[in-house]
Amino acid sequence: MKLISWNVNGIRAVIKKGFYDFVATYNPDILCIQETKAHPEQVDLTLLDYPYQYWNSAEKKGYSGTAIFSKVEPLSIDYDMGIKKHDLEGRVITAEFKDYFLVTVYTPNSKRELLRLDYRQKEWDIDFLKHLKKLEKKKPVVFCGDLNVAHKEIDLKNPKTNRRNAGFTDEERMGFDNYVNAGFIDTFREFEKGEGHYTWWSYMFQARSKNIGWRIDYFCISKALRSILKDAYILKDVMGSDHAPVVMEINDY
Repeated sequence: MKLISWNVNGIRAVIKKGFYDFVATYNPDILCIQETKAHPEQVDLTLLDYPYQYWNSAEKKGYSGTAIFSKVEPLSIDYDMGIKKHDLEGRVITAEFKDYFLVTVYTPNSKRELLRLDYRQKEWDIDFLKHLKKLEKKKPVVFCGDLNVAHKEIDLKNPKTNRRNAGFTDEERMGFDNYVNAGFIDTFREFEKGEGHYTWWSYMFQARSKNIGWRIDYFCISKALRSILKDAYILKDVMGSDHAPVVMEINDY
């Protein structure tokens, strides 16, 4: 089973930048999308191999949003976290499958001057982890998406100059520590311990060609799923967004 997560930075834009070729080439069983920036009725999307399509769009047009496109029919689908202050921006979809829950998430960015850091640290991160742990009481959890944090210094090119920038504050990194301490595994680091592996690059300063990036997109799993984890990697050469897709392959139970 191959799962791919990709922040496409606008689904309508990426469709014009080789999205269908990407899907045909990598052929995921389940594709999770973040930052759709659209409502489904605004998108002319033809994915015949993916009959199960679920969208969670923000109230604000052209902003945020998540989607799941699956070849496999989920047992159930749930949107958001059931907490009004979090549920207006289309940031979470939970799909239940036989052996696990799959959650795709677009974590709020703390923004320039850290305008949303308090909300992110003291509200969102806490409630999202509670959501994951509540699901885990029923069956193991996979969560994936743009978590808007580089966890360790190894996860971005210039850690020292970014210490108080959104995505690398101590508070945001502690939020990721809390996932790990709660028993979730960063799948990529199970296979790759080295530096220089990123999933997002600024559009400025030729950052991508120089590989001046951040690793902020993840697949994380409950410890109970570690035995079926086959591989996790980044498709760094796939263009179309300022993010690269991330992949997780798992064996059947």
